[in-house]
Amino acid sequence: MTTLPTAVVDTHHHLWRLDTGYYPWLQDRYDAAAFFLGDYAALRRDYDTDDYLTAWRRVPGARLAATVHVEAERDRAESLAETAWLHEVQQHAGFPNAVVAHADFLSPTLTEDLRAQCAHPLVRGVRCKPRTAASLEAAAALRGEPGTLQDRQWRAGLRALAEHGLIYDLRVPYWHLEDAAEAIAEAPDLDVVVEHAGLPWDRTPEGLAQWRRGLAALASLPRVSIKLSEFGLPHTAWQRESNVAVIRDVLSLFGPHRCMFASNLPVSSLRAGLPEIVATVGAALEGLPNADIRAVWHDNAIRIYRISGIEQE
Repeated sequence: MTTLPTAVVDTHHHLWRLDTGYYPWLQDRYDAAAFFLGDYAALRRDYDTDDYLTAWRRVPGARLAATVHVEAERDRAESLAETAWLHEVQQHAGFPNAVVAHADFLSPTLTEDLRAQCAHPLVRGVRCKPRTAASLEAAAALRGEPGTLQDRQWRAGLRALAEHGLIYDLRVPYWHLEDAAEAIAEAPDLDVVVEHAGLPWDRTPEGLAQWRRGLAALASLPRVSIKLSEFGLPHTAWQRESNVAVIRDVLSLFGPHRCMFASNLPVSSLRAGLPEIVATVGAALEGLPNADIRAVWHDNAIRIYRISGIEQE
């Protein structure tokens, strides 16, 4: 029994061309101190389909079956243009096979914006990051502020996604996971995918305990799934042993049929190459039944992101 993939659905990656769109964080607002992995100068260039496929060719024995593209913080006035561009990419490259677009929950035109995104056939979900605190210590002071997880208008955005049959991709640091579970519980018809394993940045016993509490709250909601992705740590080198333990905790909390592999390319390359990322997830899956292993690498993503038109395993 092998834990390494033959067919993989990558449920989280980014593409960009700086001559076809405006990406403020890449082009004119470089701020390494504010970025969770620090220095990201290496990302400030085009990252297109050739770059992405080159990374996958370095993973022995893996076949990329399909991908999910997550909005890359293109200028918010160009959110719909980003989606249209990704559909053009799919026409010549064969991927992405699903798109998580951006829409602003606080916009007075949210309903119209969601309709416009849904007019593109690959759109399956939306990522709208809530306003979050920069640290655990600052989180309490932010509660209830506009744009936060407690904001009634922001929460109404979650319900609007459900009305349009869209998934919500949740990306918050671990100290906001319990807040997120509280907000999501108010939208029981909404499918949610937690990004980056809930970002367990503090690997101390206390930090991991809080991260587990937050994930347990989210896992108690039956329509919430999670991505096994982005285990890079701020100011720290890649730690395979610690990352394997984190992945096994996620599997224990959510079960293998609500977990999906994701690369987070190219951001993840700041801490590890794709072969190491794949090998780390593979090590964490050791001992699971073959059907569960296949579910994490492939089947869950096909079901959750409603990917069609590719060869089934």
